This record gives sequence, structure tokens and C-alpha cells, in this order.
Amino acid sequence: MRKINEIFYSLQGEGFHTGTPAVFVRFSGCNLACDFCDTLHQSGKDMTDEEIVNEVTKYPSRHLILTGGEPSLFIDRNFVQLFKNHGFYVQIETNGTRPLPDNIDWVTFSPKKDWVLTHADELKIVFQTGVDLENWNQFDTSHRYLQPCSMHNVKETVNYILAHPQWHLSLQTHKMIDIQ
Repeated sequence: MRKINEIFYSLQGEGFHTGTPAVFVRFSGCNLACDFCDTLHQSGKDMTDEEIVNEVTKYPSRHLILTGGEPSLFIDRNFVQLFKNHGFYVQIETNGTRPLPDNIDWVTFSPKKDWVLTHADELKIVFQTGVDLENWNQFDTSHRYLQPCSMHNVKETVNYILAHPQWHLSLQTHKMIDIQ
């Protein structure tokens, strides 16, 4: 049994895959407590792997995004493989504090603290005043994104990116166009 906050079909609103139709599996629970988190961790229901697969395969897209909370608390290689066996491209959005199964297709790493990851396909940092980003220039990734914190510091984020062009802007477009 895995505690699932929600399963839904929408467009990816952030980062490299922005605009891509995807099925989202949002897990309940996290090992961190970020004040800007958009997951209600007390919500959710326990579901079997079969129930999760049955729900996810109802949708036409074969792009699956495991998110949370922190999905690495709830998944393993066998869980990821269930979806790959159904033709899914599996992406995870993680805080990077735990090792990940090796069969995930795309890793979006959004670090907060105490991370263990040394590589990700995409590094996405919620930009806040005073955060030192210079150390992240050496992190092994192909894509670096800065995201304004709840759209409150867009101008500051843009100005930082203009001065540091190795970073790209990621906006929460799903919130801007009012979709889930």
C-alpha cells in the first residue's frame, strides 16, 4: 500500500517538460517541511500498486510524473518498472535526499537540504534572496532552472538569470493558466 494524495491528468507546468501532457501521481508525505510546499500531506488514501496502475492507465499520455511530497520515500525499482511495462516514460520530482531507482527516465532535482544525489537530468531551484547558487554550477546536470518562489520574486529571479546565463527561467505555468 502506498499513500497517494492524488492522481490526475494535466500539463507539466514547470521546467524542461513544460506543456507536456502527463499523468501525475502525487504521494502524501515528505521528509522535509518547506513553507512553500503545495501538497497537503495529511490528505490521501492508501492504494495498492494495481489500483495506482489502473488509475494511471486510464489517461492517453504515457508520460508519468511521480511527485509529492517526496516520492522517493514510497517507490522502488519494481514500482517504476510496473509503469515502464505499460509503456510509460517515468519522471520523478525529488528533493534528492534519498537514493533513486536506476530505471527512472528523467530526474528533476529540486534541492532543499541534506541531498544525496550527484546527478539529475534537470536541476530546479526555487529562487530566494540570499541563496548562494555558485556551488550549483558544478552539479552534474544538463538543465538548470530557477523558479520564482510562488511568483513573488519574478523580477529578482529574472535579473539573476540575466547576470548568470547558465540558468533558465521556470515559471509555474499551471498556476498562471489555472489548471491543476
